[in-house]
Amino acid sequence: MAQHERVVLDWLFSTQMFGVKLGLENMSKLLDIMGLSQPAQKFIHVAGTNGKGSVCAFLHSLIKAAGVNAGLFTSPHLVHFRERIRSGEREISSAELVRGIELLKKTCEGMDPHPTFFELTFALALDWFRKRELEWAVLETGLGGRLDATNVVTPAVSVITSIGLDHQEQLGNTLREIASEKSGIIKPGVPVVTVNQPPEAMRVISETARARGSRLTIVTTPLRGYRIGLYGQHQLWNASLAVAAFKAAGFQASEPVLRHGVQDVEWPGRFQQFEQERIIVDGAHNPAGAETLVRTWQQAFPGEKAAVVFGAASGKDARGLIRALQPIAEHWHFTHFNSPRAVPVESLRTELDELYRSGVACNTHPTVESALAAARGHGGRVLVTGSLYLVGEVLALLRGEKDLFQRSAQ
Repeated sequence: MAQHERVVLDWLFSTQMFGVKLGLENMSKLLDIMGLSQPAQKFIHVAGTNGKGSVCAFLHSLIKAAGVNAGLFTSPHLVHFRERIRSGEREISSAELVRGIELLKKTCEGMDPHPTFFELTFALALDWFRKRELEWAVLETGLGGRLDATNVVTPAVSVITSIGLDHQEQLGNTLREIASEKSGIIKPGVPVVTVNQPPEAMRVISETARARGSRLTIVTTPLRGYRIGLYGQHQLWNASLAVAAFKAAGFQASEPVLRHGVQDVEWPGRFQQFEQERIIVDGAHNPAGAETLVRTWQQAFPGEKAAVVFGAASGKDARGLIRALQPIAEHWHFTHFNSPRAVPVESLRTELDELYRSGVACNTHPTVESALAAARGHGGRVLVTGSLYLVGEVLALLRGEKDLFQRSAQ
């Protein structure tokens, strides 16, 4: 990494000390100062609990297949920060990143409250989209929806993926409360697309769409008749949701566009396979995502179990994750990873012991490298899961990109 890039990213990461502040006032103020309060792009805005990133990736690929160079804003990054901001052609370059962050640093001097890491990152993306004169951009919410920084835009289409329990401290303890926060991205008169949801979540989405005069499309079948670039039955649902949103945005969904759009998609860390399918890396980080991962594993490798390299971030339901993954776990390898949010391995072991007493094989490891080496030693397949932070660190190791790895954040 170039020295200048490292310096500006060190400053940007230092703004994590301002925490996560839900609300739109400061984001609006920052964009107003930067002349970005009325972006020129048309947006597709995606919220939800599981599948947000995959749906964004499918949408971005579909728009590219339609011949449009659209922007894409996602979070968190897995290996390096520049993954978060890209177009259909490329990621933001190192030089563009340096210039953009230096501008942000000057812009937010004296702002009170100081913009958060996520607010600054989103402003950086919008500025880059403007400079590249991109007509469209796909935006993934960071947390929730109603008060997420990305909700300052008025999109052409709002998309709500599968809703489950996650981020309860910020979003609420029931599906209804969480659905209410996610439905906050629905704007008056703007069409909204979703999948079949649990009844209490579906009621909230339907009621919100009706109250705001937004046409609601509910995807009720997975995509059929096309090969898709991401593995798992759940990805057929994500692809179907993306296609519905693509059409709702006014794009012509011709057969060649659909075929290339859903097949050429790339989205790392989602049942991604390495070393002749011996190592599987998946970013499932809540119980619903883990249950989907288990079904996908059983479909891909019927009758097989895994040496599971597992780490969890604070604030997540580690016990629920362990319980969901246990049906395919032959041996657990709990590991620390490079984030202050990493749950101590001793705490994970306590969760396992309380669930299953001492009847489950388990080892703890101080580093990702040692956990991966021990799991490989079992001779069978290895599954790495539990946290996107962990997944990013493992991907950097497997790709030989350890020198590029930058600790992620929301």
